[in-house]
Amino acid sequence: MLSSIYNDLKAEFSYGNKVNQLVIINVAVFVIATILNFILFLSNGGKTSTIFESLIKYLAMSSDGMFVLTHPWILVTNMFLHLEFFHILWNMLIFIWFGRVTGDFLGNHRIVFLYFCGGLLGSIIFFLSANLLPYGANGTKMALGASAGIMSIVVAAGTIAPDYSFRLLFIGDVKLKFIVFALLIIDLISITSNTNTGGHFSHLGGAIFGFIFVRLLQEGHDLSLPFNRMAEYIQYLFSSNKASHRRNNPLKVIHRKTSTKPKNTSEREVKGGNSLDHQTQLDQILDKIKQKGYDSLSDEEKEFLFQASKK
Repeated sequence: MLSSIYNDLKAEFSYGNKVNQLVIINVAVFVIATILNFILFLSNGGKTSTIFESLIKYLAMSSDGMFVLTHPWILVTNMFLHLEFFHILWNMLIFIWFGRVTGDFLGNHRIVFLYFCGGLLGSIIFFLSANLLPYGANGTKMALGASAGIMSIVVAAGTIAPDYSFRLLFIGDVKLKFIVFALLIIDLISITSNTNTGGHFSHLGGAIFGFIFVRLLQEGHDLSLPFNRMAEYIQYLFSSNKASHRRNNPLKVIHRKTSTKPKNTSEREVKGGNSLDHQTQLDQILDKIKQKGYDSLSDEEKEFLFQASKK
């Protein structure tokens, strides 16, 4: 059974989308931490192990500036660390729901960048708030979890497709902009009520990055491009089949010879008889979704959007 589960997860991680890959990493870290905590708990006579607490300290984000400087990896490790079942369950469900929407509209290759940079800005906002506001005065604070990176993706989805509808249990269809707004209000209420104050400041940091990223992307500035090029290069270096990897690289530049013959309308036509170029057609589909919702798209438009999301 375990080997079957491992093979399924390995196949999904190798060929699945970026949301599924990040979910698998988060769940794997949670399972390993839970098992380790259980073993140390038993070996310590049924008491919480100080070894486990020390390990968490070296993986979670800290409000201690010197500790962050001497342990810089915590800026990354904290966004994959969960210790409570309902914490990771809620985070991963939101990630799957909103991550797929964001991937459809912005492209699967931008998910990891949003997750990392949203999580990083969330850690920075947590650190600043813990050192500048009274709640951080009573000892060193720690933050952990994927929430900031996920909030970056949630707000990105709400910014690019505010009128996209989710069907909620007992409520019905609700537009994405209202769900995102409600989540942000919950963060603000939690901050003012001193409920996990640092964590909710971290959420706001992720939300800010998601909004800024989409607005810049709409203006033609893709912040993820250098990150994705570097990731592709690293993947290329470790690829066993470099020729195949180069052919499948979605970020490669293709040089074509310029034809001396004037192009007519038929030469510019795209599949389905549409004379609009790819970007124009994509923009029109996104505008249609904003105005009428995703369900208003035809099957051909949904297929076009799905193919565009993989580029």
